[in-house]
Amino acid sequence: MKKFVTALFFAALFCATAFAQLPSVTVEDAKGMKFDTEKIADGKTPAVISFWSVTCKPCIQELDAINDALEDWQSEADFRVVAVSTDDVRFLAKAKALADGHAWGEFTLLYDVNSDFKRAMNVVYTPQVFIVSADGKIVYSHSGYNPGSEEQILQELKKLSPAKKSPSKKNSSAKRKI
Repeated sequence: MKKFVTALFFAALFCATAFAQLPSVTVEDAKGMKFDTEKIADGKTPAVISFWSVTCKPCIQELDAINDALEDWQSEADFRVVAVSTDDVRFLAKAKALADGHAWGEFTLLYDVNSDFKRAMNVVYTPQVFIVSADGKIVYSHSGYNPGSEEQILQELKKLSPAKKSPSKKNSSAKRKI
């Protein structure tokens, strides 16, 4: 009976977090404008949301790995990347400079200086990554980073995105005449 109750608890916990809806919290975008996090769900493409900070080396490594693979990944699945700095106002300038220095220009950069979005998403440790569907449902989450673990993100994105056709290649097996 105790095992059944424990299993039921974890099943309920999984369902509650796996299909939770993206919260509406106001943060700052890269231009210093207010941004409602609910708008991350655009109804068109899923999004990878990565919470990071300037003092978190694994966060930066993971975002760099995603950035390096971005072009290849986007040939396999439609998605966007949202990088959310959890640094407070004292580190805001450093966070913006770090994002610029790492060329994360393809990402939507958000700054959660009051940790409102972080709390709403129950983020305790960084890096923390969520994948949200186009309609705003949280469908995947992980925390921490080990090199290569970003491949799991791509696998999850492929489940949400219709298969893309690979670019047609010319027949390379044709023999050349000499």
